[in-house]
Amino acid sequence: MKKYLIILLFTGLTMVLSTSCLEEYLDKAPEQGLTEEEVFGKYENFRLFFDAVYTGTSYFEGGWYNFNIRTAFPLYYDFIDQKWTWETFTDAADQGRQMQVHTFKSGNASFVSRFTYDGKRRPILSSMFKDIRICNMALKNIHYLEENNVDEVEINDLKGQAHFVRAFCHFELFRLWGAMPYITKVIGPDDQWDLARLSKYETCVKIAQDFDTAAYYFNLAGRMRRDPGPGEVGHLADPLQGRPTGVAAKAYKSRALLYGASPLNNQGGITAWQNAAVASWEAIVIAKEYQYELLSAEDRKLNYVGASYTNEQLWAWTAGTKTWNTGDWAGIVNGVFGNNKTSWSGVCPTQNWVDKYETKWGEPLNTQTDRDAATTAGHYYEQNPYIDRDPRFDFDIIYNQSSCLNWTNNKAQLYYTYSGGKATYSELLDQAFLGISKTFYYERKRWGEQSTKNRVSKIYTDPLFRFAELYLNYAEAANEAYGPDGMAPDADLSAVQAINLIRERVNHVPVPGIFTASTEDFRPRIRNERNIELSWEGHYYFDIRRWMEAPDVGRSTLYGMDIEKLEEGSYDPAEYPTGFRHNRKALPSDRQIGWKDAMYYLPFDTEDNFKMKNFVPNTVW
Repeated sequence: MKKYLIILLFTGLTMVLSTSCLEEYLDKAPEQGLTEEEVFGKYENFRLFFDAVYTGTSYFEGGWYNFNIRTAFPLYYDFIDQKWTWETFTDAADQGRQMQVHTFKSGNASFVSRFTYDGKRRPILSSMFKDIRICNMALKNIHYLEENNVDEVEINDLKGQAHFVRAFCHFELFRLWGAMPYITKVIGPDDQWDLARLSKYETCVKIAQDFDTAAYYFNLAGRMRRDPGPGEVGHLADPLQGRPTGVAAKAYKSRALLYGASPLNNQGGITAWQNAAVASWEAIVIAKEYQYELLSAEDRKLNYVGASYTNEQLWAWTAGTKTWNTGDWAGIVNGVFGNNKTSWSGVCPTQNWVDKYETKWGEPLNTQTDRDAATTAGHYYEQNPYIDRDPRFDFDIIYNQSSCLNWTNNKAQLYYTYSGGKATYSELLDQAFLGISKTFYYERKRWGEQSTKNRVSKIYTDPLFRFAELYLNYAEAANEAYGPDGMAPDADLSAVQAINLIRERVNHVPVPGIFTASTEDFRPRIRNERNIELSWEGHYYFDIRRWMEAPDVGRSTLYGMDIEKLEEGSYDPAEYPTGFRHNRKALPSDRQIGWKDAMYYLPFDTEDNFKMKNFVPNTVW
């Protein structure tokens, strides 16, 4: 065979390989006579070919880099040298060190190649299309395994994985670039490649159907979950624990249909919401049947730190053990913790995000009106703002005087003192570090308390789909389809009950009845609950778009909390009970969002736009 048999069909938009990884695998001398049947007819060879969707790399500018589905995993995506995360593209957070994320927020996607073809970063576009092609080639050639009497269980498992990964790739493309053609065959050199896009709703339906087909084959293979259930030998320890399963396929079907029913994509009216509710409930029932569960409040952290896998994760990717100073953390953790003065940035939650955490009595604090009402009730005071909050607040956010292992008094020092016309900053705001927080907050949820003062290694995992999300998906869809107290057919939970189940797990109070009187009243609280429960897990950027809230969010002012430590004896303790003055302060203008409606979707590379005719490109911004 020729040394180079790769034909770039989608040379711009998709970078799909006509002969794909097969020819790379078949890159042999002609006299070896290796045939397709020899590759696809042997289970071990077939697996080597197909497993590229999980671990495959391509050569790019001096090295081998990931071109597989991992590029779209939220945690792996955040392990990027450009110091951005999905949340820092929104009002949820600011990056301490000013880099490309702030250019993006201002409405300039000139570096879109980072998302398309740049192998050193996160080439999601090209990776997803490559993996779709691998899936289609696998499904086209899987008959070789059947003809060679390979175990039917393994054949069905591979069919399930191929349909699942194909659906996953289409979904990630859809979330970032909008409606897509749904590619279910291997496109040859004589086939039409400039395919027209489906509608957004049709794209979601096709994705859901593929996930459903995946579940069908996983069920035939006995792989609704890969490991034995809780209490059994081998629980959470299958050699292929990180591969998708039938339960995960049903869960992702619910996510796809929820997106299809959402305001940005809905062309099916109330029926779309009903279908999403039914799919979410079906997935809940199946997940419970296979013994998945919500972890206790005490163990919830294990979904992110300290365990490779948990029984709440319907599908997850473990990043393995990370040291306290690994460069992977440069965009998530601040340089003060990582002992890096110049290149670390850190996720710094905004005051806008902190305000999403309710009082412990369930009162919202999102707006000034909300905060005034809670203050009148005696449940909130701006000069002592971090007490009596949703229990997840301490779990998710590092704030002034919150617990912080081995730092001064084991507390986070996030304040300044002002004396003689000069501000002196505390240790976690050491101005010698470029990536210092401008909001006076850091993220805690995905952090294992590692720092210069706690130099330990921890296991980190990306919970790609947690059981908790199924209840949130169901609640959102059921509220729109049946109202707050209605239920999907055969369900035994209402939208209100589903939300309260999530809150009960973290020892938070039920949603106050004043907010559950109607679909319209309950909708903001469902969305807020989703924001908090799924915070920092890669959802918010996409949620505010599918809800069509992104324009309002993008035109709002981003705030931090300016915290001054007062000199003893210089203040009234009744006015400043903590000894600190808290002052909301707008972030600088170059850290605000410059929303454009084109920002709903990423643009393609400019050169791609000239190649597409049937496939109408996105607006460049």
